[in-house]
Amino acid sequence: MFSYLRERFSSRLRERSRRRARLVSKDGRCNIEFGNVEQSRFVFLIDIWTTILDLKWRYKMTIFISAFLGSWFLFGLLWYVVAYIHKDLPEFNPSFNHTPCVENINGLTSAFLFSLETQVTIGYGFRCVTEQCATAIFLLIFQSILGVIINSFMCGAILAKISRSKNRAKTITFSKNAVISKRGGKLCLLIRVANLRKSLLIGSHIYGKLLRTTITPEGETIILDQVNIEFVVDAGNENLFFISPLTIYHIIDKNSPFFHMAAETLLQQDFELVVFLDGTVEATSATCQVRTSYIPEEVLWGYRFAPIVSKTKEGKYRVDFQNFSKTVAVETPHCAFCLYNEKEAKAKEKKGYDNPGFVLSEVNETSDTKM
Repeated sequence: MFSYLRERFSSRLRERSRRRARLVSKDGRCNIEFGNVEQSRFVFLIDIWTTILDLKWRYKMTIFISAFLGSWFLFGLLWYVVAYIHKDLPEFNPSFNHTPCVENINGLTSAFLFSLETQVTIGYGFRCVTEQCATAIFLLIFQSILGVIINSFMCGAILAKISRSKNRAKTITFSKNAVISKRGGKLCLLIRVANLRKSLLIGSHIYGKLLRTTITPEGETIILDQVNIEFVVDAGNENLFFISPLTIYHIIDKNSPFFHMAAETLLQQDFELVVFLDGTVEATSATCQVRTSYIPEEVLWGYRFAPIVSKTKEGKYRVDFQNFSKTVAVETPHCAFCLYNEKEAKAKEKKGYDNPGFVLSEVNETSDTKM
């Protein structure tokens, strides 16, 4: 039992050590950290709207609750100060005909309740401002205006956070693995992408970036060097009719960075393929971007995707997402270079070539028959 647990633990450690670092996770989040930023943190407060929108929900709700509670308590203190200066509190023993600035404020708790009722416009009718002092009227106007500003900002931030196109991107999914196989007589890298909603993404565009570490001829090491990867579908890579899952592919030709890779050396490569899908949400007209990435362990050489779309007897088209990431092994050349050499060899077989060393010499036939 202990030997089994020890072996399982060591295998987990080996697997974790082999795990490669990603710049982009499978769900599109970027794994990057900024260090030694010389610019002041106050620049984020200047663009407070974007800062609030980028915050996580727990931090956003903490700021919202703190803003409301803080404003209620602050104005509660101000109302208490007004009542204290005007000697409206019971400890001053006001006379029977004394008119307070605010009716029925007996202490800090009642001042806080009046501040809450004023800012959220509850209006219980028990506590109210009188016309006795102008300070209370001015404070009432100021708190009402500030309360409207806080409510507008908070409601707008929550609405903008909910309606961000980033949430729409979560209903776009990519296949777990990318595959390399022949398509149309060419060696291609294929990826499957699906829209989980029936609403379309207008003007969709798919492209990719290959991230790898390169060394320039001058000896400079460039980490995360980016190489453009063109992806297409049968109808082009722009204005996709994205109603059903699509299989996008990249042709591995002599200009492709995958041209010099082979099935045997693929896992030894150090790269990360990041795939982007840009589009406009049909319902809100907001642009969104979906991202995912593939490392060498997630690229399967010699496989293709299983069929996913079928037609029922009733004439409806059915998409079976059970086969969305399922792959099937197919016969595939182990490198793109071999495939192109094979094509060139077959093309040469159909052609004839002259031998420049061959010389045709005429031979005169003589007859040995004597008359």
